[in-house]
Amino acid sequence: MNERQGTHHLADRVVIVTGAGSGIGRATTIAFAQAGAHVLGVGRRQDALEETAREHPGIATLAADIRAEHAPRAVVDAAVDRWGRVDVLVNNAGATAVMPLAEATAARITDLFDLNVTAPSLLAAAALPHLRRTRGSIVNISSTYGHRPLPGAAHYAASKSALEQLTRSWALELAPDHIRVNGLAPGPTESEALTAAGLSHSLVDKIKQDEADRIPLGRRGRPEEVALWILRLADPATTWLTGQILTVDGGLELV
Repeated sequence: MNERQGTHHLADRVVIVTGAGSGIGRATTIAFAQAGAHVLGVGRRQDALEETAREHPGIATLAADIRAEHAPRAVVDAAVDRWGRVDVLVNNAGATAVMPLAEATAARITDLFDLNVTAPSLLAAAALPHLRRTRGSIVNISSTYGHRPLPGAAHYAASKSALEQLTRSWALELAPDHIRVNGLAPGPTESEALTAAGLSHSLVDKIKQDEADRIPLGRRGRPEEVALWILRLADPATTWLTGQILTVDGGLELV
């Protein structure tokens, strides 16, 4: 996306993006900054965040594990202390977990839901007073598997399904405050998620090829393609859209 192309309404807005160190989060952080926003990129790896920040001077970073007890407040305070407001929260941080039912454990399920459901909920709650003042927007990043089955990774799919239901419910709950809440459900997109899930390189390559073969448009997505739609959902000019889950997956949900 070119500087401020089609997103001039985002100039000087303050945006928080979690999972900003790689993949969709990095692309989204850069795209908001290119559109003129002040962006706080949040992630666990300081070196990865610094790499993101080098792409644009409008990006500040905060290394934090958003699952930690005081992290949601610290993240929001960091943005407010720096820029005085919060206009957009992008709940992008999440994890993929290959977990067949026979291998499921309470600890693994809890860890997955802590990151994919609980953390974004508490971060949204911490940002809420500021979003009320700015009549801001929340964008939750789900997955095409938030609304279709995923054998062998059912708990991951369930966590994203939960995030989609939170999106719809928050949209109704926060509509009187003029806060819009929408979700973006990407299909298989180039990122470090599969490797981060502990899979071998050979298995990751096989999964990627299998996914590409199933996608009607014949390939996995690029993070920049997903980021484009996150910006559109968050743009304050998108005044009459709330409670929606936009699927961007090359047609995968059709087959």
